[in-house]
Amino acid sequence: MTHLRPVQFVDTPVGRDGHVARLAGGMLWFAAYDVIGAEGRRTIAVADFDAHLATLPTSDAERLAGYHRAITTPRVAWSLGDRVLRFDQPAVAGILNVTPDSFSDGGTLHDDPVAAAAAGIDLAAAGAALIDLGGESTRPGAAAVWEGDEIARVVPVVERLAGAGTLVSVDTRKAGVMAAALKAGAHIVNDVSALLWDDRALAVVAGAGCPVVLMHSPDPKAGGHGRDGYANVLTDVFDWLEARIAAVVAGGVDRSRIMVDPGIGFGKSLADNVALMNGLALFHGLGCPIMLGASRKRMIGALSLEAPVGERLGGSIALAMKGIEAGVQVLRVHDVAETVQAARIWRGLRDGALTAR
Repeated sequence: MTHLRPVQFVDTPVGRDGHVARLAGGMLWFAAYDVIGAEGRRTIAVADFDAHLATLPTSDAERLAGYHRAITTPRVAWSLGDRVLRFDQPAVAGILNVTPDSFSDGGTLHDDPVAAAAAGIDLAAAGAALIDLGGESTRPGAAAVWEGDEIARVVPVVERLAGAGTLVSVDTRKAGVMAAALKAGAHIVNDVSALLWDDRALAVVAGAGCPVVLMHSPDPKAGGHGRDGYANVLTDVFDWLEARIAAVVAGGVDRSRIMVDPGIGFGKSLADNVALMNGLALFHGLGCPIMLGASRKRMIGALSLEAPVGERLGGSIALAMKGIEAGVQVLRVHDVAETVQAARIWRGLRDGALTAR
């Protein structure tokens, strides 16, 4: 099958009518597509795209036209109680772990819901649009957590965060945890298994009518870190997410309430992760907001002389900015204040470019 990746981004659309297209209703415009097919790659200018479609068989033309619509259609904001999560500019999700074996913070908050909630509120004050709360580690080799224990870890924190007016996503694979967290005031489900680990999960999300983040992994039932043999990791992950979106929509979830995550680090080699980061714009063809979770990931150490987890801020910011430049709508990060500052600087530069005469 053929795929479209927006390329040749421009500083401003001014004076380029008909030659550039706006990416997903955000602050980026692009001038061409990288057309990826079985015969290889070619670049088609936006100005020539309709003429290109006219040369294709009807089924192929309809498929690519559908991707083009998905890529250029603004993403619908999520109304979540009294709050709204917009997708017309990059937002930051702050990671809050309440696990004893968290790779990033050493498990310092797992048995103190008051301190954990205070840490989450601090992240929101630092600029996080939402707090992504997890009660089970998803690092390779982490021990499974009983559903009841995970509920006991996250629910008291959710209650405090929601009571303070903070948007909360619950990072879990378990239907029981999802249901308990949503009842306690969580707004979003973020599932690294894309609702495949627990057979009850899809019904819980559909019944609640809440938004959901679907992340790619090659073996969601087994934990997400088994290695797959990708023919082309970029298009393979795209196709997997496309099929998963269709299944979740068929299960009763509104498509406008779905976000996707390419799953950096989950069942992927360094080369795979690099290819995904370089090709992130392809995933706009799914028609959903994109979450990028690359903060402090192993690939940063691999690319920077084996820097340990606590010394990956620079790499995390570099990957976050790569995501922003590809139009990613939500950055899931540990270092909120630093990432928010970087995003604000980018926003100021974009505003300057868009208003320059």
